[in-house]
Amino acid sequence: MAKNTNDEQFKNVISHAKEYGFIFPSSEIYDGLSAVYDYGQLGAELKNNIKTYWWKAMVQMHENIVGIDAAIFMHPKVWKASGHVDGFNDPMIDNKDSKKRYRADQLLEDKIERYKKDGKTEKAEKLQQDMDDALKAENLPLLKTLIEEHEIACPVSGTRNWTEVRQFNLMFSTQFGAMAEGSEEVYLRPETAQGIFVNFLNVQKTGRMKIPFGIAQIGKAFRNEVIARQFIMRMREFEQMEMQFFVRPGEDAKWFKYWKEARLKWHQALGTDPEKYRYHDHVKLAHYANAATDIEFEFPFGFKEVEGIHSRTDFDLSQHQEYSGKKMQYFDAELNEEGKPYGNYIPYVIETSIGLDRMFLLTLINALEEEDLSEGDKQDSRTLLRLHPCLAPYKVAIFPLTKKDGLPEKAREIMNSLKLDFNCIYEEKDAIGKRYRRQDAIGTPFCLTIDHQTLEDNTVTIRHRDTMEQQRIEIKDLHYIIGNKVSWKNLLR
Repeated sequence: MAKNTNDEQFKNVISHAKEYGFIFPSSEIYDGLSAVYDYGQLGAELKNNIKTYWWKAMVQMHENIVGIDAAIFMHPKVWKASGHVDGFNDPMIDNKDSKKRYRADQLLEDKIERYKKDGKTEKAEKLQQDMDDALKAENLPLLKTLIEEHEIACPVSGTRNWTEVRQFNLMFSTQFGAMAEGSEEVYLRPETAQGIFVNFLNVQKTGRMKIPFGIAQIGKAFRNEVIARQFIMRMREFEQMEMQFFVRPGEDAKWFKYWKEARLKWHQALGTDPEKYRYHDHVKLAHYANAATDIEFEFPFGFKEVEGIHSRTDFDLSQHQEYSGKKMQYFDAELNEEGKPYGNYIPYVIETSIGLDRMFLLTLINALEEEDLSEGDKQDSRTLLRLHPCLAPYKVAIFPLTKKDGLPEKAREIMNSLKLDFNCIYEEKDAIGKRYRRQDAIGTPFCLTIDHQTLEDNTVTIRHRDTMEQQRIEIKDLHYIIGNKVSWKNLLR
């Protein structure tokens, strides 16, 4: 029963996102493009507000963190040095009957989850261990053997007629140059981190940065995901918010712990139920890492990663030093304390990486609710998007009670006084109650109604979204009341 409830919740979120202009399927009039989505008029506003919250928390609130915006196109050697050319692969398997392609590890993970739900804990643990061993050893035949032994069938055809498992590189490639003969193969970046690493010395020198310091970036990344699913959870074009924090070797454990705790606090400041979040500490680490933790959120389809905190050692800068022939060392003048010599070293890196689209989905899921307003025999309800006021696409909606008697003109006057500081929406169609409901559904925290009394004493009715409480206040107090509720100081403490 819970599964059906969760499925229904997820479908409601997807439907709501389309109906109210948050997310549209890309190229929808041409039947769409798989795993690619467009952010609509309200989605763009919400997305920008999430980015602003992250940027302010990461850059504005830290004196030793600065932001950059690196290009999407980078020299092909960047991806050779980072290991993406040789190692950025997923193990894929095809069903010969349905012609559908699947990630072998995801088929096995789904089977593990089914074992757990059926109470077959030992089977689940054994399959998990076997799969981990196969992935670590890159033993593709063993992955197929596991799929066959555990009788995993194609979800579409229902058959077990599988091909061999093959590696599939996830990077998009394209030609760089005006002439086909002289063009060079380049890649759309699969992550934003490398743009930070190749600019490490540029930022450090021009910004006169001292260790420890961080470089932050928000940007698009591209992965040719064969299995893209769960709405905007896994897409081929997505956006990341990443920060690379450069530290002295030997101090990486301290800073890993700091950022692990700091990032969870950032999430919880939005008012999400703490029980919806959990840490997942990695036991098996990537070759470049000495510690890794995921912050997971409980989506309707289970706990999934939203943000990763990784201790990447000096791998990235060392690789770029080797492949570029340029020294990526930091001169640490403070290492002469206690008789230590001046130091040149390659810094270690603590990475925080959050998927903006996943954070967007998390925000919608957490905020959308159907509230029962029934009283006695009178049945009533409302669709409510209980967004934090800082994130709401519109901060205030302005309603003239009628379309005559000078009320629209007065309403426009009030809107013009507010719109430089707050994103406003003006509506005069339909009854006030219907207008309230529309604003509840898109998350607008305040509605102002301008009536005939407004013309007499310069007061308006302000309605609060969450409580539906209405107050009569003076126009001159609007900036203070609204500004106090939507101020970033409510999140950034």
